[in-house]
Amino acid sequence: MKKFKIGDNVKVILGKSKGQTGAIKSLSSKTGKVVIEGINTKIKHVKPTRKDEAGKIIQLDAPIDISNVMLCDENGVTSRVGFTTQDNKKVRIFKKTNKLIS
Repeated sequence: MKKFKIGDNVKVILGKSKGQTGAIKSLSSKTGKVVIEGINTKIKHVKPTRKDEAGKIIQLDAPIDISNVMLCDENGVTSRVGFTTQDNKKVRIFKKTNKLIS
């Protein structure tokens, strides 16, 4: 079982976006990167693909290393993730408060 899932609220603990919170948009466990909505936004200049088309400027969310984010609950309190068994199922819990992660 993974510690992070798509849709979890996380807080950035290191880097230029330190202190900002957002929901996980995509997750790559192979590269160890996570994309968070509205955080680490980059600007990309796109060339036109056809002659009758104009170029564009696109804003996109760049990935952040998974070690630079921490899971936070609905109150904004960050905590590490632990695992426990409940009804013969492995579930995630906040280590600080021992509350289940929904």
